Amino acid sequence: QVQLVESGGGLAQPGDSLTLSCEVSGIYFPLWPVAWYRQAPGKQRELAASMLISGDTYYADSVKDRFTIFRDNNKNTVSLFTDSLKPEDTAVYYCNMGGSYPHQPGAYWGQGTQVTVSS
Repeated sequence: QVQLVESGGGLAQPGDSLTLSCEVSGIYFPLWPVAWYRQAPGKQRELAASMLISGDTYYADSVKDRFTIFRDNNKNTVSLFTDSLKPEDTAVYYCNMGGSYPHQPGAYWGQGTQVTVSS
């Protein structure tokens, strides 16, 4: 079956960087658009960044110029480099695949990885 497994979350201080990774198995990865969503406590899940199979990317205004999404089709991974982290970036980050980004998420989700930004 299709599996998406995230890693790389943790505790960071404001201004720090973290790289989140998502390994995909059970499907031919290069043909699928991918994205990272996040859900902060008490808030709705939101799209942070996405990448179409064309390579076109989308970033939410709140993360633009700080986050970078990239994929490695040889390793079946999609990653999110997060830079200049702020307390408001604290959230559970979810890998997603197969959506009509930025309008609609896909059917495949990872289990999430927690990112906490605090001094």
